[in-house]
Amino acid sequence: MNYTVLVYFLLLALGAIISHKGLISDNFSKKLGPIQNFCLLFLLFTMGVRIGLDKKVISSFFQIGAKATVLAVFSILFSIILVRLVRNMVLRDEGEVNEP
Repeated sequence: MNYTVLVYFLLLALGAIISHKGLISDNFSKKLGPIQNFCLLFLLFTMGVRIGLDKKVISSFFQIGAKATVLAVFSILFSIILVRLVRNMVLRDEGEVNEP
């Protein structure tokens, strides 16, 4: 079993519990956005370095890129469609649908 994923979920749960209990100060809470942005940029940088060091990935970059593009487009498209359908079903039950 891959314990790394388990550690990620445990850290996520720990953060949720700490914030739910109100143990995070307002000052720290206001700084979370820039901290998250920095961590995301650092993660993207390290992923780019690892991709750049892998010769097989570089040699098949366009093939991988085409498949990733198709996957991303269909994921976005169907996410939008499903969210609209669920939203309309939920709001219809409440009688608040104002569709054009």
